[in-house]
Amino acid sequence: MNTVKLLIGGHQVPAQSGATFERRNPVSGDVVTQSASAGVADAVAAVEAAAAAFPAWSALGPSARRAKLNKAADLLEARAADFASVVRDETGATAGWGHFNVHLAAGMLREAAAMTSQIGGEVIPSDVPGSLAMGLRQPVGVMLGIAPWNAPIILGVRAVAMPLACGNTVVLKSSEVCPATHVMIGEVLQAAGLGDGVINVISTDVKDAQAVTEAIIGHPAVKRINFTGSSRVGKILALLSAKYLKPILLELGGKAPLLVLADADIDAAVNATVFGAFANSGQICMSTERVIVARSVADEFAAKLARRIAALPVGNPNEGDFVLGSVVGPPTVERVKHLVTDAVKHGAKVLCGGEFTGTVMPGTVVDHVTAAMLLFREESFGPQVSITRVDTVDEAVKLANDSEYGLSAAVFTRDIALGIDVARRIESGICHINGPTVHDEAQMPFGGVKSSGYGRFGGKAGIDSFTELRWITIQTTPRHYPF
Repeated sequence: MNTVKLLIGGHQVPAQSGATFERRNPVSGDVVTQSASAGVADAVAAVEAAAAAFPAWSALGPSARRAKLNKAADLLEARAADFASVVRDETGATAGWGHFNVHLAAGMLREAAAMTSQIGGEVIPSDVPGSLAMGLRQPVGVMLGIAPWNAPIILGVRAVAMPLACGNTVVLKSSEVCPATHVMIGEVLQAAGLGDGVINVISTDVKDAQAVTEAIIGHPAVKRINFTGSSRVGKILALLSAKYLKPILLELGGKAPLLVLADADIDAAVNATVFGAFANSGQICMSTERVIVARSVADEFAAKLARRIAALPVGNPNEGDFVLGSVVGPPTVERVKHLVTDAVKHGAKVLCGGEFTGTVMPGTVVDHVTAAMLLFREESFGPQVSITRVDTVDEAVKLANDSEYGLSAAVFTRDIALGIDVARRIESGICHINGPTVHDEAQMPFGGVKSSGYGRFGGKAGIDSFTELRWITIQTTPRHYPF
């Protein structure tokens, strides 16, 4: 069992109240993590430690920050097996998913390191004679990052890497599902020599989360927040941030559509759907949940997809490495079961899967789904994908946009000009032509529209999110005043 403390000011400490909470493995039910449960006093201590560390960290030159973040990437990779084991225990994910998380997260740290010397500005022409006017970007201060459980290393690192690269100090609020995984990220960064208080990690029981989060957001030293998680919680945090006039970056839920047009390479579209819908058992914000396919090729696509999904290896991740392991808990099983049952009740057809025992779930493909069904509209966040048949490209685009979400999308066609036109018409922050909906690169502007959130992680977009743009002038000649 992992015993987790809070990381505050460079030291691992228990909660001041002594409170703890447990995380159980979703397959076995065994307690795998006992974590300190922070209260308001602990939250304030974490913010104050970050505030005390800010002057020195923000004054550090870009090369020095780069070196430390690159060292953290190396240390992260060196602990890949440990990370993968803890992710499996806490979330039920496969070992392959844990190792992929480490690989991508290390790349995010290295991309953030590379950006330390790209935080620039510009000279802006002024109408005032002799005035040298500049727009300069500088760190904002203490930032709060809130990370989810589903890609715990990737998203935990993303919550802190660019803020740190930009010269900010950070409090990372871990997910109650994977506190051991998230505190290990803090340990790696601390070991890389960032300095005491530059990175702080706190965990808290669900019952105390609201009070702890508000204590952090409301603290005067905290200047910005980034959150990755559900749209429901994102709306709560947006209101809370507005209360304290703090900018917030939100990367929220999704119901990603993949459009298969009549001229598409069907095998390529099937391959992208298999990966996009069932990586990490569909528990990814970009997961392909809706395939909208031209009626003329729908039978071929559906048959090939069902055969592929029925053959995916499924099993207990504690007993081997499978493509489909456990989902995070019974609520996911019940949600997927409810959505699939409702679809069948209203005329849809299950092509494979649909039978669930425990949290180790096989892949499910549901055909003849319509926009009137819950399965078309509600985020399942589980190992299922629906197929909706259409007659025209316009109908496909209309259905793709008939969703409150707008994070990722994809369109398959051999006509690239048509693909670009369709991509531009789809309401999403991300759209891939002839590629899967699940695709992330550290240097790309990542984020959504509508109920999928606002703001962008990644590359130069991340610099915009995690720095303050200031206007500074130097008067180089005598200035004339009217009085």
